[in-house]
Amino acid sequence: MSTASATLPAAAPPRTEQIILFRSSIQIFAISSGSVQEVRSVDSLAGSASELNNSSVKKVRHVLRRTDRTLYVVNAALHFGLRPSPAALIFLLRRSRAALLVDGIEKMTTMTRLQSLPPAFCNEERLWYRGLTVLDQNVIPVVNPLGFLTNEELAELDAIANPVAPGSALANESGLAL
Repeated sequence: MSTASATLPAAAPPRTEQIILFRSSIQIFAISSGSVQEVRSVDSLAGSASELNNSSVKKVRHVLRRTDRTLYVVNAALHFGLRPSPAALIFLLRRSRAALLVDGIEKMTTMTRLQSLPPAFCNEERLWYRGLTVLDQNVIPVVNPLGFLTNEELAELDAIANPVAPGSALANESGLAL
């Protein structure tokens, strides 16, 4: 005799993700810990950052040259339209040309649910965030590590940080100078 009530398969455990809760101005944000390659104090990078001048990308004032890449330091408060505040840490992001200037780390924790963005988030905000999560009865925006600089902003910053010298081989090949 077979039983009509077959055993149901066990529900898959919720997918978890390690996140870093960080503060910028008065707001708390979350970022995947896997997208942060390194966390440094602002003081430890003071001598290695170069200032960028004449840029219309106001959220970026400094560039870091690492052995393998050039990183643009994005002030998180300015990026998100918050009141500027003294930053203490820089997140060097994986697979991104941005480094993120933040006020501090609140804590590391685990996120079990990522909600999609509601329609109220529109335009560029849809690029800034992966979604929202709820932790301790607080709604926390989860940032997209690739959403801090657009391709247009990167092109402008590259032109300022790495100008092509007149008469150089690259300038001659591109037809910019003879």
